[in-house]
Amino acid sequence: MNPRIDRREFIKRLGAGAAALGISGCVSVSESGGRKISAKKPNFIIIFCDDLGYGDLGVYGHPTIRTPNIDRMAGEGQKWTNFYVAASVCTPSRAGLMTARLPIRSGMCSDKRRVLFPDSAGGLPESEVTIAQALKPAGYATACIGKWHLGHLPQYLPTRRGFDSYFGIPYSNDMKPSPLLDNEETIEEPADQTTLTKRYTERAVGFIEKNKSGPFFLYFAHTFPHVPLFASNAFKDTSARGLYGDVVEELDWSVGKILDTLRRLKLCENTLILFTSDNGPWLIQHLNGGSAGLLRDGKGCTFEGGMREPFIAWWPGWIKPGQVVQDMGSTLDFLPTLCSLAGAKLPDKNILDGVDISPALLGTGPSPRNVMFFYRGAKLYAVRKGQYKAHYITKPAYGQNIKDAKHDPPLLFHLGRDPSEQYDIAEKHPDVIEDIRKEVALHLANLTPGKDQLAERISKN
Repeated sequence: MNPRIDRREFIKRLGAGAAALGISGCVSVSESGGRKISAKKPNFIIIFCDDLGYGDLGVYGHPTIRTPNIDRMAGEGQKWTNFYVAASVCTPSRAGLMTARLPIRSGMCSDKRRVLFPDSAGGLPESEVTIAQALKPAGYATACIGKWHLGHLPQYLPTRRGFDSYFGIPYSNDMKPSPLLDNEETIEEPADQTTLTKRYTERAVGFIEKNKSGPFFLYFAHTFPHVPLFASNAFKDTSARGLYGDVVEELDWSVGKILDTLRRLKLCENTLILFTSDNGPWLIQHLNGGSAGLLRDGKGCTFEGGMREPFIAWWPGWIKPGQVVQDMGSTLDFLPTLCSLAGAKLPDKNILDGVDISPALLGTGPSPRNVMFFYRGAKLYAVRKGQYKAHYITKPAYGQNIKDAKHDPPLLFHLGRDPSEQYDIAEKHPDVIEDIRKEVALHLANLTPGKDQLAERISKN
């Protein structure tokens, strides 16, 4: 029997991936075929776009936007087709990613104001544990670059929430004259948005170079393609898709610079990159907004176009290349997954809605996620279980002044056969509706909504 064991086969035989050893992500195979254990923890990079649609990348089918670096990353890693964010607008979506908790639990969603504004008094509560705070005790250097949008007052900034450094804008680029912060100091107001993608990327490269001995966690949250759109001179008027295409193609350039840096520093096999976006495209912006592809509607709603996003996972030597993963996953799953791979302790004082999807990443098993809850503000609008999605309330995407439509029985769609949510099959499947109803009852029985952080405004007195 040949003693040589393929790296992925060895991980697969462990049953639960490298996590089974208690030092996840640290198993490798020597050239001679023998096993060796390295205590070196993996580096993590989350690249998070703003308002990028499911259909805006070449690898997800866009016919004219050129994204060769992102496409290559998908070819060298995994492309997921059933991946969701925690909410369909900025603030609650980001809160879900950072904490592995539905924003209703943290109070980072509201029926009064959908996101935080420059006059907001609230932010991510101190009781919430961020990914950075979870990884710091495991020895990680941490940096946040780009758009934060989880509170602009000093007590809510990234530097107070587990990040060693911060460089970016505190809220959306269409609010106020958006300032550029270096840690907690405003260095430019308004920020020169034509240079943001380039400057963010330079900071990201610098952080990686400084922490090449690792381990590090970089949360790289781009400002774009949220409107208003800005591209640097090198990318302006270069895309067949117009300004929106220019902006997305510059984001692709940024991804390429990150990948080139990891290759130059020989960090590829020790660095996991997760690439996605905060919510679907802002359709009412017309040509300045993106595309949800075949999915229904866009930013601000709980149809698929509002919350199903492109997701690419890249980790050479650990993630098998060229995979298209149809398992369900979510940004809610980032914190548990990274903690598992880092051997870091999970936050234990709060109920987590995220699950560890490392088996699906490493090829040792399926994603454990089978249910997704779709909130709009503080109300539960829809639930997906398996291939079925039930809509109890529907309302069109952001910017359309149409009242809620309540459905009893709920609308029911089979997303495997009907990802565009066009054909209601509720009458044929009362058993499915009853099964999902039980999931809703269980969820609500264990839900304590947090204090509304979005409604309170700074006093003018």
